[in-house]
Amino acid sequence: MSAYAADVLVAGGGNAGCVAALAAARHGAAVLLIERYGFLGGTATAAMVGPWMTFHAGERRVVGGIAQEIVERLQARGGSPGHLPDASSYVPTITPFDPEILKVVLFELLEEAGVQLVLHAWLLDALMDGARVRGARFATVGGVREARATVSIDATADAHLSASAGVAMQRGDERGRVQPCTMIFRLSHVDREALAAYIRAHPDQMRTHLDARGVRAEDLTAVAGLYDIWERARAAGEVSVPRELVSLFATPYGDEVTVNMTRVTGIDPLDPDELTRAEIEGRRQVMELTAFFQRRVPGFERARLAAVAVQLGVRETRRIVGEYVLTAEDLLTARRFPDAVARSGYPIDIHNPAGAGTITKRLPPGETYEIPYRCLVPAGIDGLLATGRCISTTHEALASTRLTPTVMMLGQAAGTAAALCARERMQPRALDGRRLRGVLQGDGVDLAAEAPH
Repeated sequence: MSAYAADVLVAGGGNAGCVAALAAARHGAAVLLIERYGFLGGTATAAMVGPWMTFHAGERRVVGGIAQEIVERLQARGGSPGHLPDASSYVPTITPFDPEILKVVLFELLEEAGVQLVLHAWLLDALMDGARVRGARFATVGGVREARATVSIDATADAHLSASAGVAMQRGDERGRVQPCTMIFRLSHVDREALAAYIRAHPDQMRTHLDARGVRAEDLTAVAGLYDIWERARAAGEVSVPRELVSLFATPYGDEVTVNMTRVTGIDPLDPDELTRAEIEGRRQVMELTAFFQRRVPGFERARLAAVAVQLGVRETRRIVGEYVLTAEDLLTARRFPDAVARSGYPIDIHNPAGAGTITKRLPPGETYEIPYRCLVPAGIDGLLATGRCISTTHEALASTRLTPTVMMLGQAAGTAAALCARERMQPRALDGRRLRGVLQGDGVDLAAEAPH
């Protein structure tokens, strides 16, 4: 069996995994990143989850470091307009991006950092030495391979590596239910001025802090509403998607929008049969909604289905049980931690696991919560860190921490920690989180200037 060796192994090349690999390599580690697709970016590319929400809390940008660097790279390539005000008033800003350009940017960044990539690599299981992870086995087009590493990072979102290593897991809410999945799609040949004209004439049909009576096409960075149009279509039996409003977002291009409206409920994304049915149902809903837009929504009469995500967007599966479990109370009270490695101002955003409706719980205006390093350290297992969607949180807290800007910050924390541990031959749980926090601040990560006492 062919084998690889590295200081740091990153399983999963999504948003968290790519940033983790970059951070570890920039801190001198030999890094191997394995990814199941032939491209990188995870939910941002494979599931086309965009725009990114949000880099800000109030008027302050609170997400920096490698995440902000990626945005700036995209801007330089014409793949993002940067941070724009959220016209739908859900968050302060949104960050549209082109998934295809993001794929290229991520390849460029990893190559510059010297990260070794193995694509089309499907994780099989962890290599264990007692309660210590020593690497992983993965399937490739050339057969099964294994990678040995001093520290491994689980950036699979579904906690595949952690589960294989025997880490204790949590899943879903108190009844085990997970948030629904969404198949994202983009529509092109859209006349946004016609849509703006409709909103100006029907200002009560858009949730916004703007004066909808004077809204312009370029103001429509996000649209949430069109309630009457949606209800008429539902009454006529034209749509069956369990949503309560129309939701769409601007892309970097003036005649295109991203639609986040499909909702596949009541499935377990870790069950292959249920996931298969969900993928099929998601695409059925895409076609139903495309017809709805063309038939009902002003400005979409000539719209074309430009792209559908490679895979369903999954909001929730497993979460590790770590040295600390982040709670909803921690978020809503804007709690700070001495070993904080990431922060966010995004609200708790729970899509109903059973049907229509979304629960939103907000932090105090302009505030952020912090995520301690201990949420990345699995309880009872050595040689391993978790990052991204599968860190140690409750179901409610996950409904905020899962958002991409936060996930990228968590990736930078995990990669930096792994490099330090590999270099100094220490276990991740032995790394002083306060020290890690200071290193991250030096690398441009936006954290409070002083840790609480």
